[in-house]
Amino acid sequence: MSVSVAPTMLSLIFSVARATNYCPAFTDDFNDILDTKVWQHDITFASLAGSGNWEFQYYTNNRTNSFVEDGVLYIKPTLTADRIGLDTMLNGGTLDLWSEGCTNNAFFGCVRQSNGRDIINPIQSAFIKTKNTVSMKYGKLEVRARMPIGDWKWPAIWMMPTDNKYGIWPVSGEIDLLEGRGNVASYPYGGVNQFGSTLHWGTDYRNNRFPLTHNTFTLKNGTFADDFHVFGLIWNATNIITYVDDVSNVVLNANIVNLWNQGNFGNMNNPWPKSHPNAPFDQEFYLILNVAVGGMSDYFPSDSTRPWTRTSQTGALDFWNARDQWQPTWPNDNTGAMAIDWVKIYKEC
Repeated sequence: MSVSVAPTMLSLIFSVARATNYCPAFTDDFNDILDTKVWQHDITFASLAGSGNWEFQYYTNNRTNSFVEDGVLYIKPTLTADRIGLDTMLNGGTLDLWSEGCTNNAFFGCVRQSNGRDIINPIQSAFIKTKNTVSMKYGKLEVRARMPIGDWKWPAIWMMPTDNKYGIWPVSGEIDLLEGRGNVASYPYGGVNQFGSTLHWGTDYRNNRFPLTHNTFTLKNGTFADDFHVFGLIWNATNIITYVDDVSNVVLNANIVNLWNQGNFGNMNNPWPKSHPNAPFDQEFYLILNVAVGGMSDYFPSDSTRPWTRTSQTGALDFWNARDQWQPTWPNDNTGAMAIDWVKIYKEC
């Protein structure tokens, strides 16, 4: 169902939004080409924090997967076999990303080989970020975007800390403005008519307290692939608030003060003992736009609709072998891509 917010809480959110003066800090409306002085591509088989999700795509800097057209940035997953050939992908082939400028070698992130059982990632997509160029700490972020259609697509608009001030993920935090699924609206865990906002934080990956700072928003009519929507975030020293189209449509309102106590970590070591009360969300974060596909986590929960299981040793192959089920749901045109009209960042002034 759609998120409802108590009138008193909504009044508080409006007062925060009105009381804060915001100055434009960064705008990209993609009216020309993708500005590579601002946006960097990840080129890797691994995910940002390694490869804990073991997703089925790899990321490349290829205009098939990231391109600007008529003032809109598109991030579009495509089939790896269309680039390197089916036999190379499945049987004894090698895909070496070092020559393309591989950015992350963790978890075999720069070279993959196929042997009939372990295959080269069957999807290629794009992951772009502003790590070395644009970041924010407190302020407002808005992204006008349209979500992609297609089973098992995983679009995301999110932020990571520039310096990992407190340690590796999730100790230094993660801010997910949007994570969605490209599946049909009837998908039981939320399809393209729904998205979630989440903060990740904790002492280590086993003690990630993200369920305490997570919420979803579901459209009453239509889907987020039908038209563009504004996905927004307000961040100050006490709260991170996300919304869609207008601050009256609140998705997540997270209190970020004293997360150590909120997390009830017991006898574990506090990674934020001498920091600000809102640690780890007291540092600069940069922006990421990407579309992943599938993976061995339970973001797409294991059930009879998912053509691979979490315990499978051949998840990518199982996914590929079920392409007669999911490939017909992937449009060839740009409705199969995450489309970004513009990105705007405002800082408190």
